[in-house]
Amino acid sequence: MRTRAFRRANLQVSEIGLGTWQLGGDWGEVGDEQAREVLHAALDAGVTFLDTADVYGDGRSERLVGAVVAERGDHDRVTIATKVGRRADPHVASAYTPEALRGWVGRSLDNLGVERIDLLQLHCPPTEVYADDEVFGALDDLVTDGLLSAYGVSVETCEEALSAIGRPGVTSVQIILNAFRQKPLEEVLPAAHEAGVGIIARVPLASGLLSGRYDLDTSFPADDHRTYNRTGAAFDVGETFAGVPYEVGVRAAQEVSSLAGSGLTAAQLALRWILDHEAVTTVIPGARSVEQVEGNVAASDLPPLDPALHEELRAIYDHHIRPHVHHRW
Repeated sequence: MRTRAFRRANLQVSEIGLGTWQLGGDWGEVGDEQAREVLHAALDAGVTFLDTADVYGDGRSERLVGAVVAERGDHDRVTIATKVGRRADPHVASAYTPEALRGWVGRSLDNLGVERIDLLQLHCPPTEVYADDEVFGALDDLVTDGLLSAYGVSVETCEEALSAIGRPGVTSVQIILNAFRQKPLEEVLPAAHEAGVGIIARVPLASGLLSGRYDLDTSFPADDHRTYNRTGAAFDVGETFAGVPYEVGVRAAQEVSSLAGSGLTAAQLALRWILDHEAVTTVIPGARSVEQVEGNVAASDLPPLDPALHEELRAIYDHHIRPHVHHRW
C-alpha cells in the first residue's frame, strides 16, 4: 500500500483508506461480526486511515473502529479520523459553541476508547461556521489541550472547501470527489496542494454506481439512504449517488464500466482515477465485505491511467453528469 502525506500534520497515511458510514447504518443491515471482518480485512491489507463519525449508528461505527484497532494494538500505526457536529438539533451555526465542541469530542473519545483523536473533522457544518473565528479558536484549544492531534473539515461545496483551506490550522478537507463529481478539480485541489492541506476524497464510487453493479431494476433496503434520500429528504442529496439522478447515473456508469477492460474492475478504474490526482491524500471507499475491501485496496497497486482514459471519463461526465451536479456543489 502506498502512502501519502497530510503535510500540515506531518502525517503519512495509506492512499486508500476505509470509510465506515456503512458500518454504523444507513446502508442496510451490517452485523457486528460482518463489520469486524471488514475492518480486519482493511487493516490486514495495509489500510492505515479509517474515517468514521459520531452520528454513524449513533456512535456504533466509532465503537467498532475503536475496539478493533485496540484489539490489534494498532493505535501507533493507524490514523482514526472522526467527525462531529451533526448531533446538533437543530443543525445550525449557533450550535457550534466551544462548549458543544468539547462535549462532542468527549463523547467520541469515549466511543473510540482513546485519550486523543488523531484527526477531528467538522461534519459538513452550516456554511456560516467557516467564517466563525471562535469555532476554529476552540479547535485550536482542543489541540493545545491534547484532545486532538489535528483537525479538518468535511464540506458539501467547493466554496466551503476554499474557505476552509484559508484557515491556517486546518489539516484536511474532506470532499466528494469521483468521476461523477469533477468540479473540485478546478479550484479546490490546486488550492489545497498549494496550501499543504490534505484532501480526503469521499463517496469515491458515487454510492456504488461506479462499481458498475447496478441497473435500473436494482433495489435497496428501506433503511438504505440510496432508497430514502434520493431526493434529499434526510440530508444533502449530494451524499446519495453523488447527487446524480439514479437513472442518469446507471447509464453513465455502464459507459464507465466499458472502459475498464480486462483485469480491471469498474470500481478500481474509478478509484485509480482519483489517485491520479496528486493533491489527493487518501480516498475512503466504504465496503460491506472482505471481497470489496480487497478489490478497493488493489487500486493502489495499479499504474496511473492512460491520459486518453482520463479524457474519455471527462467526456462521459460532460455529456451525462455535468448538467445535474456541476453548478450545485
